[in-house]
Amino acid sequence: MELSVYNIKGEDTGRKVTLDETIFNIEPNDHAIYLAVKQHLANKRQGTHKTKERSEMSGSTRKLGRQKGGGGARRGDINSPVLVGGARVFGPKPRDYSFKLNKKVKQLARKSALAYKAKNNEIIVVEDFTFEAPKTKEFISLTQNLKVADKKLLLVLPEQNKNVYLSAHNLQKAKVTNPSGINTYRILNASCLLVTEQSLSAISENFKA
Repeated sequence: MELSVYNIKGEDTGRKVTLDETIFNIEPNDHAIYLAVKQHLANKRQGTHKTKERSEMSGSTRKLGRQKGGGGARRGDINSPVLVGGARVFGPKPRDYSFKLNKKVKQLARKSALAYKAKNNEIIVVEDFTFEAPKTKEFISLTQNLKVADKKLLLVLPEQNKNVYLSAHNLQKAKVTNPSGINTYRILNASCLLVTEQSLSAISENFKA
């Protein structure tokens, strides 16, 4: 698949780039995508939820009623779970939600996500650029020229660029990363993928199995 290369003014440069068939033209694996996104979201969970059990609550241990003959559930002290304000039975405890995922599965998931983007024509190739200083107006102008100002976009640069990153930092719908920082969730969460020419080559290098 060939894509036209645009400049930051939104003009077609006349050059074309060929997407790597082994990455952007594979048959997407939906289950691998599901596992990768599930792992990403699970790793973001703090897992600090906690409720007090009966032994952790403060209160008198005096037995409030008879063991039998009361006509209801037997209850001991005021911390009994059957009473209002009592402890909770089998409540949540702090835990780690993260889980392991094989490298090849994660790589397949990223390739599948990129293949979906290519299939849906949601990839735009931009010639390499930089900003002389952090300017949000310049980044907004870039998105308007490329007609993606109203979309959630992920810009992939070949390497860290502080000026471009800070220019997009205040924009809710724009994210900036490099080839080593892209993951399945980020790719799918963006409705448009802006990739520079050098980034495209770096992605091909990173995804070679």
